[in-house]
Amino acid sequence: MDGGMNDPLGPLCSIGELARRTGLTVKAIRFYSDRGIVPPTGRSPAGYRLYGADALARLDLVRTLRDLGVGLADIRKVVARELSLSEVAAAHADALAVQIRTLRLRHAVLTAVARRDSSPEEMDLMHRLARLSEDERRRLIDDFLDSVFTGSAGSGAFVGIRRSFTPELPDNPEPEQIAAWVELAELSQDGEFRAVVRRLVAHLEAEQEGARGGGPRPGLVPAVRELVGPVLAAGIEPGDSAAAPVVEALLAHDVHVLTRLEAVNDPRRERYTELLAVINGWPAPESAAPVLDWAVEALRVRG
Repeated sequence: MDGGMNDPLGPLCSIGELARRTGLTVKAIRFYSDRGIVPPTGRSPAGYRLYGADALARLDLVRTLRDLGVGLADIRKVVARELSLSEVAAAHADALAVQIRTLRLRHAVLTAVARRDSSPEEMDLMHRLARLSEDERRRLIDDFLDSVFTGSAGSGAFVGIRRSFTPELPDNPEPEQIAAWVELAELSQDGEFRAVVRRLVAHLEAEQEGARGGGPRPGLVPAVRELVGPVLAAGIEPGDSAAAPVVEALLAHDVHVLTRLEAVNDPRRERYTELLAVINGWPAPESAAPVLDWAVEALRVRG
């Protein structure tokens, strides 16, 4: 038998010696050898496979690529120099990115199901929403926005308002953004919520029309914050006599203010804005619920 075969530093070594030096099993090395990935350099007089110095380097590369999920077909091309290592790495990095995104989507759906104790039907809906392509997501949201921004509200001054209602899921979203997208998409399909937003947009349109004749005036929510904030902080109850001037000021802003406030104060509207902030990476919005609740109750008390 060739003396180099028995010497770890010699030019050739047996499959057993190669296994000892690489930490791989004889069976694994034989498997790679049979598929031409690590071919033997020659054979001993007794017919045993002998491997050259490059076999050790090849097996180290094979083990690394296998650990990274690279398939045998691509590994064979790399060691045969049909493909460069960088080409294979780039292709598998792209494939891993897709897998990571898929896992994030699954994680988001399962987390949402666990938190909400969803039914099988709800889980199926969330799963389908999460798996939509970018174009499908955009069409779904465009359908929602088209249904609420109708008529002249779809152009002019309302272009910016519509944009502020539009979720833009980033290319590499965090799990929280995916979960928020799923919930927002589900909310956008709620017919009652669409009706609420449609009323809000109609009120905004009417406000814009009124402003053209009398100059700009603050939006409803900022006006309510300014009027109600101080009395709320002072502990004045909606039914107190001290609340009367605030109620009069609210009515002076808009005679239909109660109807508008009831629509604005729908908790689904606030949830939509919260989800938008998460998806788009915006600062979390300050809740308007306390001042809106106070204003609605005060207006109802007044009758």
